[in-house]
Amino acid sequence: MRRSIRRLSAALRRQGHVIGPNTVRRLLRQLGYQLRANRKRFTGPAHPDRDRQFAYLVWQRRRFAGLGYPAISVDAKKKELIGNFKNPGQAWCQEAEEVDAHDFPEPGVGRAVPYGVYDPRRDRGHVYVGLSANTAEFAVDAIARWWDEEGRHDYPEADELLVLADAGGANGCRSRLWKQQIQEKLADRRGLWVTVCHYPRGASKWNPVEHRLFGYLSINGAATPLRTVATLLACIRGTKTETGLRVRATLVRRTYCKGIKVPDEEMETLRLHRHSICPDWNYTIKPRWTIF
Repeated sequence: MRRSIRRLSAALRRQGHVIGPNTVRRLLRQLGYQLRANRKRFTGPAHPDRDRQFAYLVWQRRRFAGLGYPAISVDAKKKELIGNFKNPGQAWCQEAEEVDAHDFPEPGVGRAVPYGVYDPRRDRGHVYVGLSANTAEFAVDAIARWWDEEGRHDYPEADELLVLADAGGANGCRSRLWKQQIQEKLADRRGLWVTVCHYPRGASKWNPVEHRLFGYLSINGAATPLRTVATLLACIRGTKTETGLRVRATLVRRTYCKGIKVPDEEMETLRLHRHSICPDWNYTIKPRWTIF
């Protein structure tokens, strides 16, 4: 149970010690005590293959860099509430923005789902903002659009793509729909060999998209109420750093459905090759036929 300074001094007085709240505060500080919040730190037991997977991730990134092929980091940012709501952070202004006291989504507006595709080599990010569900289909559509709009132009000789992703969520290592969509939309339709490497459980903060893209998006949009989707897109597009980061943003109006199941028969048709090292986290999906 948390006790305030006044409650502590009152308890001491009941025990016969004549002492006031200010003296209690001073004594606590002398003993090294101060008000502290809980610190998020423990991610649970480390996976036995954690270090092995990180070493393999480094090797794969170096291999693709040596070949001149793209290696992208992907993930979905937290959903953004659209409306006259408080946005965390502080900003220089003469008067604070006045927002609603509650955070109930407004009918017809709801939440936006930003999905980031980050190219560490070029220090470029592209955020696809959806207005429905965060699904594997949405994630792969974002990657496919990035390839059509940027990837194939920046890497004209590339026929392989490395995707770095978290082990959970829409782009998780256990998602059947994620693999099926990569097969259909990236491998078959675009003729790409797609290698996917997942970060171990509890290690998503090492995914470059988190600290090299999403962190700066949060800083740039701090204390700015996202009253419209256009405001969110403007905050994303206005994100820059002195080291050269530039970010594009695209609104995705398509509605995505949750709960799509991929049957065993469909999974058996995938041309999916699991790597010998941590096969659940590392695999390559190849085209099922040649594209002319």
